[in-house]
Amino acid sequence: MAGTLPNAPRVMKTVMDTDGTDDAALDELSEIWEDIRENYQESGNSDYDRTVLDCTARLAADPGGESAHVWTIGLTMMAPYLTWLPGEGVVRQAVAALEAADRTLREHHCAHDSHPYRSHDEAEDEHLVELLPALDDETAAWVEERPRDEWRCPLNAAGFARIALDIVHPGSVPDVPPRLPAEAKEAIDTLSALLHGYPKPWTDIDGEISSHASGLSGAAPADRAGRLMVVRAVTWYAVSGMVRTKSVLDDLIAAVEETLPHLADAVCGHDGHPSLPDSGPGAAELGIELSSAGGRNVYEQSRITSGRNPPLEQVVCPVLMAEIADETLSLLRERHDEIFGERDTSHADAEYLRADGRLDIEKLVERTDHKSWNEQYADDLALWAARRHAQSDERDRAVLLLVARQAVSNSYPAPPLAVVRGVLSTMRPVAAAPLPAGCSHPDEHPTLRYARFREGMAHFWDPEAFPPGAETRSPESWTCPRFAASVAEGCVAELRGLYKDEEPSDAG
Repeated sequence: MAGTLPNAPRVMKTVMDTDGTDDAALDELSEIWEDIRENYQESGNSDYDRTVLDCTARLAADPGGESAHVWTIGLTMMAPYLTWLPGEGVVRQAVAALEAADRTLREHHCAHDSHPYRSHDEAEDEHLVELLPALDDETAAWVEERPRDEWRCPLNAAGFARIALDIVHPGSVPDVPPRLPAEAKEAIDTLSALLHGYPKPWTDIDGEISSHASGLSGAAPADRAGRLMVVRAVTWYAVSGMVRTKSVLDDLIAAVEETLPHLADAVCGHDGHPSLPDSGPGAAELGIELSSAGGRNVYEQSRITSGRNPPLEQVVCPVLMAEIADETLSLLRERHDEIFGERDTSHADAEYLRADGRLDIEKLVERTDHKSWNEQYADDLALWAARRHAQSDERDRAVLLLVARQAVSNSYPAPPLAVVRGVLSTMRPVAAAPLPAGCSHPDEHPTLRYARFREGMAHFWDPEAFPPGAETRSPESWTCPRFAASVAEGCVAELRGLYKDEEPSDAG
């Protein structure tokens, strides 16, 4: 929808008072209403409440009057605030006035074939601030496709009353263009930021993901498919290692388990099913859209208009949803065990010990290098080294402590709980051990980065097989208790509190 011409003079059009209140300049009112529309996320804003109630009172005083189109459009602009947290009684009074206006105005008759409200969607709301002052001012430029008299028609005013009602109570009005509920838009915005890896500063990540598990558990039958799609989307994020609270994955698993019986007997006559979005943000957005009647209406309208989207009944088909639920549950259970379950490292002996039972120092040096391809080895290597530490001699203990430290730093995005506990059970005693007043060696402690570390550790462990590198440290510096304590303290600081449900302990 186009607005008034940018260069058109602003005319201070006054809405004549019909209910005993002061006259109000429509330009000013529309600007105030637009500010509320743009910044509706306010809780109990008394100024907003007074503005809404003033508009409500004017409409209620003469619901079928000549100015009704102004007040119904004004309440349409401010309706998003009514979906947030307005003051007590504000929504009730506004809805009562809108319903009364709709009833009264629909009794009128006109010769118009149609009215602007029938094609007025959410994207066009931002133009109402410019349209209103020009609507009753015949001297103002008018570039709308539909003439002024259709906009001022009582039946169009009734239509905008119903648009406002549909914003407040999504899906309650059948004959107006569908809109995505305000809370759905907020959910999409929040989840999109989270699943792109940049959550909003105020987002409680665990709480946000668990809330969608609750949404699936309590979903009405018509909303269940959409809610399952959202859980599918947040599952990918949760099992990636970005979530380290066991109860979050427990909640997701329970929600999908509760959903499966509803889909157990699903049958359909479809020749096939559409491919659902395979990116987290895209899958979440579609799921949220299909989780409400208003959203499903938006989807269908978009499908009809664009001709691109598959039919809704195929997208939410119970047979397809059963497949989605099975795949999601399988992934959740698998990753739940990997992240929070016990971990067997017995296979690592064959990987990191030579045939004679001694450490394979070359492989250990190679696998502790800070390279992305070593992430796949990091968890098992860190835990294996930590578990082997206590039963080794002094030279091997020095190496294994460093291997555990370096490997756990390579874990991405974070080591599983069993690895954290196992490494901490080794690091904490080392960090807490009594230390000599000073070091017994004259040289500095080894560097823990770059080629100097890799060359130095191999030379320390087997000086005959591995020549000294650019930086050589004495054997005493590698086995120095103060060096070991420093390494262990850094590791403990990095891992402590990493898991929220169960504080890592010495167990395991």
